[in-house]
Amino acid sequence: QSSSQPLPDLLLNSSKSSTITMKLSLASLALLAASASAFTAVTPAGRASTSLNILAGTQSATERVANVMAARPEENEAIDALVKKNFPGAISNKAMETKIASILEAKGFTPANTLLCTSLCCDELARNLEDDLNKVYGHNFNLGGLSGFPFAGNTGFGAMSAHVPDDGFCLLVHGPHVGISKDGVIGKVERSGIALVDNCCGSAIAASNYLKGITDGGAKITTKLQQFSDFQQGAVQELILPHGKRLNDADNRMKELPYALYDSQDILVRDIINGGKGGIKQGLALLSGIQINTGPDTLDYFHPLRFDYYDSDGNMVGSMLSKL
Repeated sequence: QSSSQPLPDLLLNSSKSSTITMKLSLASLALLAASASAFTAVTPAGRASTSLNILAGTQSATERVANVMAARPEENEAIDALVKKNFPGAISNKAMETKIASILEAKGFTPANTLLCTSLCCDELARNLEDDLNKVYGHNFNLGGLSGFPFAGNTGFGAMSAHVPDDGFCLLVHGPHVGISKDGVIGKVERSGIALVDNCCGSAIAASNYLKGITDGGAKITTKLQQFSDFQQGAVQELILPHGKRLNDADNRMKELPYALYDSQDILVRDIINGGKGGIKQGLALLSGIQINTGPDTLDYFHPLRFDYYDSDGNMVGSMLSKL
């Protein structure tokens, strides 16, 4: 007997082998096609554009501000007097935004060539000023986090500078915020839809309480010096430490608190600008101070403490504060 397979079996096995080979070949082709498609640029359906919303058009910044302010209430005399009594030098956002647009227009800032950059608190009340300026200059680049500290740092500033239009400008606005209720309580404010007159700024007040626990000797010993899940608040608490005596000696701790925070932020922001000044294009305007939030039916205010102009070489060449 021959050890070779019968002819029918041999033909059958040969047919199976060809079928398997063909299936493997088809699978290989499918795999190659899938691999190739991975390197093919595909635009996802319905994806929004990520381009900067620098506002082009014929309207000037002053015209845009006038349109925005037309929807705002008139100054409430009682609230106006209350704010200015407690925060001498404060002006309404309505008045300040109008002046800013006019001053910067004279230097060449337009809605089409200006990138707005902000470092303001996460609180929704801090969006009031930011939203107004968005309607004038377009979407903002956000450097800020809790209490308004510039947590995006040097990396954020470098990225922002690269997004400024060629031969364009940057308007950088920063500062902490504080509430004042209609009854004149500083550190409290009425919020829309909430019966409770709430803390403002909550992060600042928490940091102040942390500091008071240290200066009064009541702080508890803990091994949890920093937590990643709350590292911004931890940083705010560390950055307010140098102001312990100042706050303890203040007649009104809540009134002094935003100014203490501002002094720490001012050092940080100017250091960040200096470190990234090589990325400044035509120029940069730095507006900083204290945001003062009032109730939902009245204007917010701002106490400007710095309004500087940096030239294309990153040198601070003049203050525009007196024009506000």
